Amino acid sequence: MEDSGRKRILIIEDDGHIAEGLKLNLSLQGYEVEIALDGVSGLQKWKTWHPHLLILDVMLPGIDGFSILQSIRLEDEQLPILILSARGSSEDRIQGLTFGVDDYLAKPFNLEEFLLRVERLLTRLSWAGGTGERGTSGSHLLPQTYTFGGNRVDFNTYTAHAGSGKITLTEQEVKLLKLFISHRGKPLSRKQLLEIGWGYTGVVNTRTVDNFIVRLRRYFEKDPQKPVYFRSLRSVGYIFDHEE
Repeated sequence: MEDSGRKRILIIEDDGHIAEGLKLNLSLQGYEVEIALDGVSGLQKWKTWHPHLLILDVMLPGIDGFSILQSIRLEDEQLPILILSARGSSEDRIQGLTFGVDDYLAKPFNLEEFLLRVERLLTRLSWAGGTGERGTSGSHLLPQTYTFGGNRVDFNTYTAHAGSGKITLTEQEVKLLKLFISHRGKPLSRKQLLEIGWGYTGVVNTRTVDNFIVRLRRYFEKDPQKPVYFRSLRSVGYIFDHEE
C-alpha cells in the first residue's frame, strides 16, 4: 500500500453528524480520515486500510466498541486507540483500560482537547518507532510465549509444543488462544467469542466456535473427551484456566 505521508485516522462512530464533524476538523489538521458507522464495517476498514490511530465509540450497532477493542488487541497491541463515548463513568473507563485502550474521552468533549489528545497519541507512536500497521506489535499485553500444563505456545512463530508434538497454528487459532488467555478464569459466551474472535454479529451458527474448541482440545488436552483447560459451561459457553 502506497503511503501518502499523512497519518491515517479511522473513526468508528454511528452518529453521522459527530463523525463528519470529527473528520472535518481532523482533515483541517492535515490527517487522512475515514469513517465507519458500525462495528462490523469498522473492523473491516481497520483490516484493509491500516490506520495509524483509531477513534472509537462504545455504543455501536452490531458489535460494540469494547468488543472491537478486544478484537484488535488480539492482533495489534501498538495501534493507538482513543475511545470517545457518552459512557464516561469510572467503570467504563476502567473497562476500556483493561481491554487496552490508550486514552478515553467522554462526550460532550472540548474540540481543542480532543485534537491535542490525538496529536499526543500519534507523537507517542512516532517516538516508539511504530507505524500503526497491523501486526507491528510493540507493547506486551500478552507474553510472546505462554505455557500451561505441558504445553507451550509461541505467538511469534504460530507454533505450539504439546503432548502430540509440534503444532503449526492458524491465525484464527492463535487469536482464540490469545482471547482465552487474556480472559483466563473468566467465562466467555459463544456470542463474545464470535464477536471478538471473528467480528461476527447477529445470528451465526455457533458450531463455528465449537469446532475450533474441538481442535484446541485435540492439540492441548491429554484427554480431549475430558478437558481440563478448555472447559464447557452449560448454557454459558467456555472457560480457559489452569494451575500455575
